[in-house]
Amino acid sequence: MTPELLIPLLTFAFVTVATPGPNNLMLLASGANFGFRRSLPHMLGVGLGFPAMVVLVGLGVMQIFDLWPPSYLLLKGLSVLYMLYLAWKIANAAPPRDAQAEGRPFTFLQATAFQWVNPKAWSMGLSAITLYATSRDLGAVLWVAGAYVACGVISTSTWVLLGQQVRRLLSRPARLRWFNRIMALLLVASLLPVLLPGGG
Repeated sequence: MTPELLIPLLTFAFVTVATPGPNNLMLLASGANFGFRRSLPHMLGVGLGFPAMVVLVGLGVMQIFDLWPPSYLLLKGLSVLYMLYLAWKIANAAPPRDAQAEGRPFTFLQATAFQWVNPKAWSMGLSAITLYATSRDLGAVLWVAGAYVACGVISTSTWVLLGQQVRRLLSRPARLRWFNRIMALLLVASLLPVLLPGGG
């Protein structure tokens, strides 16, 4: 990959992973509810799970969509339903005292698997491969995935740390309940670009 292409790729990767979306909103909520240390598996699942998805999409999954376009619409529909379920779970998360006993942050495997039902992740992955790995050979795909690993470290850490700072304002159960409800609404709102005509 040439420097002329690498800089736009890194810019594209950073903007797409750093802007609000399902992953970042859930990392923010995890930081607020569980703190940085307990959110580490979630962060690693996002930071490594998405680049792994990019590799698999670049090396073969796109061909399925090319051969049978309805498969992408089916995937999008199932993803949206799952995101709505997650929004409901966030909105009804336990307040601080109960959260220690009942609530658990995403595990590494849960966060990795979540990438496959995250509409924004699909949109990002397909766009990145189309724009920056046009040959779809292993080398080009790995450059795109590597860019997402590098940018993901910065993004996931930032969103969880931001959530951890917000946690100080959420010491009262009522405040945390409202925060979680707002996060749930924003998570649903983050689906709108994918659902609108021509989105995702």
